[in-house]
Amino acid sequence: MANDKVTLSSLREEIDAVDSRILGLLNDRARLVLEVGRLKHEQNRDFHVPSREREIYERLTADNPGPFPNESLRSVFREIISASLALEAPMRVAFLGPKATFSHLAAMQQFGLSAELVPQKSIPAVFEEVEKGRALYGLVPVENSTEGVVSHTLDMFMESELKISAEVLLEVSHFLLSKTGRMEDIKKVYSHPQPLAQCRNWLEENLPHVPVVDVASTTMAAQIVSEDYSAAAIASEYAASVYDLKVVRERIEDQVNNFTRFLVVGKKIADECGDDKTSLMFAVKDEPGILYRMLEPFASRGVNLCKIESRPMKKKAWEYVFFLDLLGHVSSPAVQAAIEELKGYCQFVKLLGSYPRSK
Repeated sequence: MANDKVTLSSLREEIDAVDSRILGLLNDRARLVLEVGRLKHEQNRDFHVPSREREIYERLTADNPGPFPNESLRSVFREIISASLALEAPMRVAFLGPKATFSHLAAMQQFGLSAELVPQKSIPAVFEEVEKGRALYGLVPVENSTEGVVSHTLDMFMESELKISAEVLLEVSHFLLSKTGRMEDIKKVYSHPQPLAQCRNWLEENLPHVPVVDVASTTMAAQIVSEDYSAAAIASEYAASVYDLKVVRERIEDQVNNFTRFLVVGKKIADECGDDKTSLMFAVKDEPGILYRMLEPFASRGVNLCKIESRPMKKKAWEYVFFLDLLGHVSSPAVQAAIEELKGYCQFVKLLGSYPRSK
């Protein structure tokens, strides 16, 4: 036993020494970041360069010999980069709130805990914060792998000149939360309509006679339940910690691999990183074979299309706007040529952005 204690003590001393070296290196990095910030300010350059972040993550994960896992490595450096950017300038990011929603989780995943994350009451409000310069970026949901597109977000691109600068994929797990943590106490269930739809089969099977109540957000559901011992909320696990709730059941979504895709909007198009997406919006002229012809410029150049969605034009009945996602950056010759050819078949073509593809 004595040898075990000595060995444990010596290992802990080594860990403490490593932690002290890490602390010193973090401060060395911070001093370099401050110098970089000074040079950027003198040269009037953007203080946030998303492509540089991508380079850091890819280089470190490629060089990582283990056993520290790459996913955890990315999380650690997400916070290091977030804190470093905060040294250069405050990073203000608007997101569809309130706090503890999945949009909030996606914003934390993308920008880290040192960013100033500001909740907004609506998707138009997120766009407005960025358009008026009160936030550097905005983050909004655009589609869910189970429930489909978020039409309000697509509609905003018809009016706004903001560009997509990044996408975030968040695996969505729904938790049934309550004050007591007991299934038998639940007399009603609160949540946003989308989580309720994503958990419909589970609710019918496990709580068949319990009424469900739509509210504006999963956070509002958690707030209500934090004061009602007879109710439960469907929300994130993070909401349980924020509102002092207990987990009744975890991962109650009907479909595994339930992801929500979020878009980061800003005023500039991201630099090419080598693994990019480009998003377009366009309206075609109404004539025979037009849907085939609008896709042909991409097919003939080997440009892979990964999504196409239509939305009705608000000002013209029975006319539609198409949203298209393709693989590649707008700066590539093949993508540029395809877009130029597409313009000949369209009433208008609008570039929504080129940005790193989320993995």
